[in-house]
Amino acid sequence: MAEAHYPYPDIERHPLQPFLPSNAQILMLGSFPPPKERWCMDFFYPNPQNDMWRIIGLVFFGDKTYFEGPSDKVPSTKANKKVFNREEIVAFCQAKGIAIFDTAQAVIRLQGNAADEHLEIVEQTDIAALLQQIPSCHNLCCTGGKAAQTLAEILHCATPKVGEYTETHFADRTIRFWRMPSSSRAYPLSLDKKTASYRRMFEAINLL
Repeated sequence: MAEAHYPYPDIERHPLQPFLPSNAQILMLGSFPPPKERWCMDFFYPNPQNDMWRIIGLVFFGDKTYFEGPSDKVPSTKANKKVFNREEIVAFCQAKGIAIFDTAQAVIRLQGNAADEHLEIVEQTDIAALLQQIPSCHNLCCTGGKAAQTLAEILHCATPKVGEYTETHFADRTIRFWRMPSSSRAYPLSLDKKTASYRRMFEAINLL
């Protein structure tokens, strides 16, 4: 995908390449990564305060710490165990067929933080181009409200309720568009209830 160039220095390009295993059954889509100073690894959902990899650990292994430390950026110590092991996460997603990217390719952080409500999307992701690279993928999962709103615009369909999906046709295939609760701790739902929603989705697409 060709890199675009913008005249304004406050426009931030996506720092990661799409993660697209050839066997992908589902493409998980957030809004945009947090600022780099909050990362503990060079991969998606890199903030130790975000619970995505704890949710995935609970769903597939019954252990919220399964993917924790050491990471490629922050060594695990007794004082700091809340880091993620990128190598284990990548290997797991490749084996399961879980692709990951975000709904925005370029944004402006209106207040310099990671909050969705303070993101102005300058360029949406070309979802159709991603799907061309993962022909077995018929499930798109948004992991937050901003991502779901953006994907609904791209797909030209209604936004599902949290924990549910809507079916649509896009990029020459039938798509299930899932809207999952945000893995951010700012989202007012317990970890157990978030995990239950993700478990139902992974069961429905036969990854569990």
